Amino acid sequence: MTITQAISRCDTAKPNQYMHSEKIGWLNFLDGMIFNEIIKTHEGADTVEFDEYTEETDGNTVLLVPDPYSDLYLYYMFSMIDFHNAEYSRYNNSILMFNNAFVNFEAYYNRRHPPLQNNNIRL
Repeated sequence: MTITQAISRCDTAKPNQYMHSEKIGWLNFLDGMIFNEIIKTHEGADTVEFDEYTEETDGNTVLLVPDPYSDLYLYYMFSMIDFHNAEYSRYNNSILMFNNAFVNFEAYYNRRHPPLQNNNIRL
């Protein structure tokens, strides 16, 4: 899924007043967290690139999480919209769906990429 596809799907499913730049910021935060906390801690991290997303970033930039796990981007944006709208019961549902999708992606990634080993023994 690309940045443009994620934002377009979000806006279609959950019409909102938030600017394109805010949604890019949300996607940037999420992919930054995924890159630092999951990808960089596993083998093969050197083959994955992540450059911060800004308004100048090409909308065709592919996000880090592949299908069928990419719906986590939608759930995250839904949860941010609900949170900023102070719709907390909707936020609770959205963040629950996001957390479930995130855990599923993390489990998939852990199965496919061995974690980096730290074999330093301290005496």
